[in-house]
Amino acid sequence: MTETTPRVHQEILAYYARGAEDARLRPGGAPAGRLEFWRTQDVLRRLLPAAPARVLDVGGGSGVHAEWLAEDGYQVELVDPVPLHVQQAARIPGVTARTGDARELSAPEDTYDAVLMLGPLYHLPERADRVRALAEAHRVVRPGGPVVAATINRFAQLHDLLREERYFTPEHRDRTDAVLVDGRHPYHDEGFFTVAQFAQPDEVTAEFTDARLAVEGQYGVEGVAWLMGGIEDWLDDPERRETVLAACRHIESEPTLLGASGHLLTAGRRPSV
Repeated sequence: MTETTPRVHQEILAYYARGAEDARLRPGGAPAGRLEFWRTQDVLRRLLPAAPARVLDVGGGSGVHAEWLAEDGYQVELVDPVPLHVQQAARIPGVTARTGDARELSAPEDTYDAVLMLGPLYHLPERADRVRALAEAHRVVRPGGPVVAATINRFAQLHDLLREERYFTPEHRDRTDAVLVDGRHPYHDEGFFTVAQFAQPDEVTAEFTDARLAVEGQYGVEGVAWLMGGIEDWLDDPERRETVLAACRHIESEPTLLGASGHLLTAGRRPSV
């Protein structure tokens, strides 16, 4: 199956071609990345149909999530616009990987039991492109099948830089404050991230609706735990880590706290009729 050549900002491709994304989410990586991984896994294991369901991991990166999904018994196909990611994911047993664009999937209609989009939406700055990507997920998932998408919350960079005390630097503060206006994160040569869109929770549900996906829930991934001192020591201790994950579950869908999380998972479903 051959995907359409991806039409992605060169800055985004260059950012991920550095190869840092794989390590960010694995053991030994930054605490926020590890918490993001464990919490995403925790939520997905509750939302996905039982294995051996067929899952399309759109924008699946190096296959960090595809790997455990395959180990859980799922049939996993991964599509990503970054050649390095595809090469890395293709080495994982049980995972098929290829280059492709979330807005133009080559799969026929009704192909997959579930579709994951754990990266594409926050690298599509234009709303029309995000809705188009979600509409593609709607097209290729079977009727009744779930679509789960990740977004970066509007205030994530503000919280992150304040926690790390980088917000006190005027240049960083000015750039961060500018993102709060409309969520658009531009490219800067010396910036912390690449071209992205930071979303409000209700903006994501509206885009799901426009793509004819019935929204079933939203889940704050890291909750407020990622902002707390001591998080690294907590995550390194298996017993404390489970306690942190349990605490995050208590507030994961609390409407007043959704935007405090760094990342948000929105779950929808293609209607059966």
